[in-house]
Amino acid sequence: MEEARLNILVVDDEPDICATLAEILEDEGYNVQTAGSAEAAEVLLRDQMVDLVLLDIWMPGEDGVSLLRRWAEAGLEQPVVMMSGHATIETAVQATKLGAYDFIEKPLSLDKTLLTVTHALESSRLQRENRDLRAQAGWVERPSGESPAIRQFREQLQRVAAVDSWALLLGEPGSGKEVAARYLHRQSRRAQGPFVDLRAAAIARPNVAIELFGNEDHGKLTRGRLEVAHGGTLFIDEIADMDLETQARLFSALQERRIIRVGGTTPVPVDVRVIAGSAQDLALAVQSGQFRSDLYYRLSALPLKVPPLSARSADIPALIEEFVRFYGARDGLAARHFAPETLDVLHHYPWPGNVRELQNLVERLLILAEGPEVSAEEVEGALGLDNRLVLVNSNFDGEDFGGTLKRARERFERAFLEYHLARNDWNIARTAEVVGLERTHLYRKLKNLSIALKGERHAGEDG
Repeated sequence: MEEARLNILVVDDEPDICATLAEILEDEGYNVQTAGSAEAAEVLLRDQMVDLVLLDIWMPGEDGVSLLRRWAEAGLEQPVVMMSGHATIETAVQATKLGAYDFIEKPLSLDKTLLTVTHALESSRLQRENRDLRAQAGWVERPSGESPAIRQFREQLQRVAAVDSWALLLGEPGSGKEVAARYLHRQSRRAQGPFVDLRAAAIARPNVAIELFGNEDHGKLTRGRLEVAHGGTLFIDEIADMDLETQARLFSALQERRIIRVGGTTPVPVDVRVIAGSAQDLALAVQSGQFRSDLYYRLSALPLKVPPLSARSADIPALIEEFVRFYGARDGLAARHFAPETLDVLHHYPWPGNVRELQNLVERLLILAEGPEVSAEEVEGALGLDNRLVLVNSNFDGEDFGGTLKRARERFERAFLEYHLARNDWNIARTAEVVGLERTHLYRKLKNLSIALKGERHAGEDG
């Protein structure tokens, strides 16, 4: 895919100036639209996204300063460069106070005009990146770690970033789907464009369409996420929470590369790459009629499975270091050392909340600091674990401590393995990872201790 061309709107009542600027800017690789009046500019700005406005001050009807004032009151974020051959210093100062990026005098200097355009667009890009960074504060820049699972996942993301197809990130809640989506965006040719996220599960269903496509209501215009993401990437997390009507509208809009705002009638062109995230099995959702098959098949052309933290527990020390550095820089929290026995507790914990749970744990341990070192007991308490868990969950009583040491060890091993099997939903591979055994060794242990697997237990109960 070619990099998205930036859009510039030239507003001037002199056709020759509009034509000259359009020719010069198009030669520099920009898309250019022209308008001869404030009214025409309003229509163009309503119907499509622009990255920069070159606005003449003196025009018939509404002048440029008055138009800039209305745009400022409406919250226009695009940079505006004012142009005039008759303006006074006072007019230039007034325009600057209203938010104009710069002021250039007519007759226009080619070099100064191109330099001003370049600087205005770069300033706007940096401001957008700063907003994005503040919005994602607390997250790491890429899926971190050097475990085989995460290295393979990063390689997959890099390969997918090289193409411009839609992508689907599947993973448990908290596993890092948004981090993966941002990393994929930064590695792609759309990296200079915006990254916009939409958490479908956090928005009431009737409002999802407005959030996606925008809204026109009695002259008031609200741009949706698809329009804001023009030239960049839109990440839709938990896409299965969208209703079927919105799914159909999304598929149609992305196929045709244009949208119609809710309450509007004019098609608006959009150029967006969509990355969807889901913790649900979308294939099952399609079978049950809760997810559209056409949207699923388009998304699942590039499915990527985000590995859960329990499958890459070797990455826990690196993640802890990143979180400690982050909370030290952002909140001034003092760093604490995680002792080897503490890391061992974390390594064997199943992490049902994944990376998000680890991040929350580190923040809590730094805030409620009990000294420079984090002890294993402190972590067990924070995670709701202690030495009584196995006994409580296994219904031991005083008589269970009779007999030989070998018999007591078997009872403990049975209780220990049943506890971790239950915590990991009887998943053998994950349980083996958590308890530190080879899968074949774990199978042998289960057989020797007469522990039936989940399917065998249900079969026994049915019989």
